[in-house]
Formats: sequence, structure tokens, C-alpha cells
Amino acid sequence: MGGEWPDLHALELLVAVVDAGSVGAGARSLGMAQSNASRLVSRLETTAGAPLLQRGPRGSVPTDKGVELAAAARTLLEQSRQFLAMLGEGRASGPVEVRVGASQTVAEVLMPAWLAELRRRLPEVRVQLQVLNSSQVITKVHQGELQLGFVETPQLQVGISAAVVQEDELAVAVGPGHPWANLRGRLSLRELAATPLVVRERGSGTREALEQLLAGREAAEPALVLQGNAAVRIAVASGAGPAVLSELALREQLAAGSLLRVPLEVEVPKRPLTAVWLGPQRLAGAMAELVAIAAS
Repeated sequence: MGGEWPDLHALELLVAVVDAGSVGAGARSLGMAQSNASRLVSRLETTAGAPLLQRGPRGSVPTDKGVELAAAARTLLEQSRQFLAMLGEGRASGPVEVRVGASQTVAEVLMPAWLAELRRRLPEVRVQLQVLNSSQVITKVHQGELQLGFVETPQLQVGISAAVVQEDELAVAVGPGHPWANLRGRLSLRELAATPLVVRERGSGTREALEQLLAGREAAEPALVLQGNAAVRIAVASGAGPAVLSELALREQLAAGSLLRVPLEVEVPKRPLTAVWLGPQRLAGAMAELVAIAAS
């Protein structure tokens, strides 16, 4: 076999330096002396045959080669973590922990049932769940902070593995006192775009899906920009304006009549709810089980 195996410690350091912005800060995050870190980076640059960092008084900026190598290193490091976890599953006497992130709609409506079923099937597994917007989930998966994520956006980063587990659709919702509550016929996209809406923050899959729905139309400034589906629902019910949210996130309120659905003149395309992770396309262990539960 030609060539040498990569030094995982050096790759871990490279990723830490890229994330922290300097060799010193990257070394501290790993509990490594800066002198040792500098030697390790120099050795890695020699192996790569090209500079990986541009060093300056304000820190270290990765070169194009450094960016490329750090991205590949993230994938390799996560695969190594998964491999170590698989090795340890058979001898582990304590619970197996999995770091999972979920967008707000998935976490609010679907994740509780998924986790309950996972606990029934694999009682030794403990899930550490972070509730974020889709963009944040993808970023943390890409950086290796999360092992598995569930998002509502099709805008995925290169190098991330993905599997669609369910589908969802957007719905226009208003409070009972809004003029659209008594609308005859269907609402046009032109009128929807021209109306100040209560919207989610940028980076959320719901906001991205709304922008795709209204693409090519000049949209009015939002009435309110809020974080989280619950805040949007409360604002709409209080008369702040209409909103476009996931049908899943509106299901209870629509059934109770506290919010009303306004039909659109066009059929709204369904959007994927997607599991994302680093590493090989085929998952194993608890992560594979959770994705299978989500898809079922």
C-alpha cells in the first residue's frame, strides 16, 4: 500500500485552527502546547506539499488548499468517531450517547415520538438533542459538533450525507378576526407577497421555503420576524398578521379553530424533511435506527 496513513491528531488540529482563527487558539481548544501545534502544522504542510495557513499578526487564515483539506478532514474525523463508537458499543457498560440536532418544526412536532420509539427499541441509547434552525443544524453537523441532524431545507452543504425521511407542506394561517378568514375563493400569490407577514428568522427552513414560494415576486417587508413557531402562532392569533408555516406546526391550532387556514390559488410543493450527517452514506447503530424510525 503506497503512501502514509493520515495523522488524525494533525487533521484535528487543522480543523481547530480553521475554526478558532489562530494556531494558539486552536491548540488551546485541544489542550495542546502551541509549540507542539506549530510543529504539527508544519509537518502536515510538508506532507501536503503546500502551505495550509497564512499566518499574520491577527491570526491564521487557511489557504485554498487548507480550506479543502479541512473540509475533507471533518468528514474523516467524524467517520473515525463513528468507527470508535461502533468498536465500543459491544463493550460499553453505560449508556450510548448520540448528539442530534433538529430544526424547530421537527423537534416540536415529530421528535418526541421518534425519541420515545428509539428508547423502546434501544433503551441504552441517550440522545443529546439541540433544537436549532435548519441552517444552524447543518453547520453543526458539518463541523462535527452534531452526529445527526433533521432539517426542513433542501439547501444542503457539499460533503454532507442526507436521506429524506418525510414530506411537509406550507400553509397560510390567519387569526379568526383577519379579513382573509372570510375570503371567498383562493388567495393569490401576488396578494400574499404584497402583504406584510409574520415570518420566521433567516436560516430557518420555513423562511427559506416561503422565499422559494414567492420567488420572482416583490415581497412586502415582514410585519414581524420571530424565532420559533410558537412565537409566530401567538402573534398571528393576536392579530399581528398572516403567517406561512409548516402544516405540521399548525395542526393543533387549525384543529382547535384558534387559527384558520387560507387556501392558495396554486398547489404548494411539498418540501422534504431530511436527515443529515457526515461520513458514509450508510449509517449504523443508534443513528441508523433513529433515521429508520423517522422514515416510518
